[in-house]
Amino acid sequence: MSNKLIELKDLTKNFDDQQVLRGINLDIYENEFLTLLGPSGCGKTTTLRIIAGFEEPSSGEVLFNGIEISKLPPYKREINTVFQKYALFPHLNVADNIAFGLNLKKVDKSVIAQKVERMLKMVGLEGFEKRDVTLLSGGQQQRVAIARALVNEPKVLLLDEPLGALDAKIRKQMQFELKKIQQEVGITFIYVTHDQEEALTMSDTVVVMNNGEIQQIGSPIDIYNEPENRFVANFIGESNIIEGVMVKDFLVEFDGFRFECVDKGFEEMEEIEVVLRPEDLDIVAPEDAKLTGVVQNTTFKGVHYEILVKTDLRIYKVQTTDYAEPGRKVGLSFEPEDVHVMYKMGAY
Repeated sequence: MSNKLIELKDLTKNFDDQQVLRGINLDIYENEFLTLLGPSGCGKTTTLRIIAGFEEPSSGEVLFNGIEISKLPPYKREINTVFQKYALFPHLNVADNIAFGLNLKKVDKSVIAQKVERMLKMVGLEGFEKRDVTLLSGGQQQRVAIARALVNEPKVLLLDEPLGALDAKIRKQMQFELKKIQQEVGITFIYVTHDQEEALTMSDTVVVMNNGEIQQIGSPIDIYNEPENRFVANFIGESNIIEGVMVKDFLVEFDGFRFECVDKGFEEMEEIEVVLRPEDLDIVAPEDAKLTGVVQNTTFKGVHYEILVKTDLRIYKVQTTDYAEPGRKVGLSFEPEDVHVMYKMGAY
């Protein structure tokens, strides 16, 4: 991994009598696309604002290249922020909006012109220099806001739900664009969203937050395939979550049967929770499966069917391209690597 750029150490934040952050520890690296993901009110925007310098932590440290900066005002940090409300200057055209920070710094006009041109190219707005920003679409305004932040060559770009106001199709396109821009400029992006798909699509690292605490940090694949607790499993994707017992390494028991799994390192007979993702379950003949049930409901979802199968103890959700009519008796099959064992959380 590249160098550590930002370190958050035991950050807490209280607003009046409400604790919004409860001891956040996080390392952010150079050139990383890191996303803070969680439901509204989980503390992700507060964390972002503390990194930006708009809020001071109640306790804890913010280190930038090893230097404590939590008292430093925003304009003295090598950090720029793009908000959901783009805050463009309506009286300035596209080029002047992008050049705003450079003009403040009294940068040479010819240098400004070159940099603005390079930025317009990067965000796909060549030829828009003289346009009135109020006449641009939401997606175009967003690109101007990103160009305006990047032209200052910050070490870090903070993005607070920047695609929230865009419609679904443009959002998807902008997700792709943002990732591409981040790779081109090679700087650290710290992104805040409550949209799981957005986080999984764009990030190198996802930080799942809830209730002012970090629940899990990992790559999108880790977070999806190996959720550490019930909150993460429920928040990212859809899950069948079942209480069970870890009999011993590689053997788990739930719903009255024992199954092989690939997890180890738990206590023998420890109470645990198991995640079975709907897309990892297959519908097979009852005689070929340990778990059997009756199809309750089948919904066509475009790419697959979503099938609810009622067993003696619960209802399993299955996603498959095979159709199964309601009322039919079926078996459920899965492989050892599809069984994800998590520590049991008393708190959830």
